[in-house]
Amino acid sequence: MQEVCQQFKIAHQNSTPYRPKDNGYHTTVRTSTGAIPYLLVYGTEAVIPAEVEIPSLRVIVETDIDDEEWRRMARAYNKKVRPRNFEVGQLVLRRILAHQAEAKGKFSLSWQGPFVVKKVLPNGAPNLTDIEGKMVEMAINADEVKRYYV
Repeated sequence: MQEVCQQFKIAHQNSTPYRPKDNGYHTTVRTSTGAIPYLLVYGTEAVIPAEVEIPSLRVIVETDIDDEEWRRMARAYNKKVRPRNFEVGQLVLRRILAHQAEAKGKFSLSWQGPFVVKKVLPNGAPNLTDIEGKMVEMAINADEVKRYYV
């Protein structure tokens, strides 16, 4: 892999196994976007000349969606999305990842901590320390942290 990158002058840096998504493997969304390539490239719907006179079911359905239906779909989406905002001094738990020594199988604990949020980066990733303030860690993705309630 390194030889190919050097041949094409690609600067590729592997990240830690903590966040393998950053290596660029399997990062494409596996669900359908509902858009055809023509729409993505040209910004307009590809219409067969016969559809100009006799519209297809897809064209009819998309044109019949009113504002209330769009709002309902937006509410359903927003209901599933949970923003994760952390504050300095907040207690959190950190997920034990499969490559860590603490991961001892299927029936072991999934979370470790509590930890204290020392700093919050602009993108929302918290820097954690243990309760005594001894252990300093690098920034952790907000997906791997959850709030600890006392």
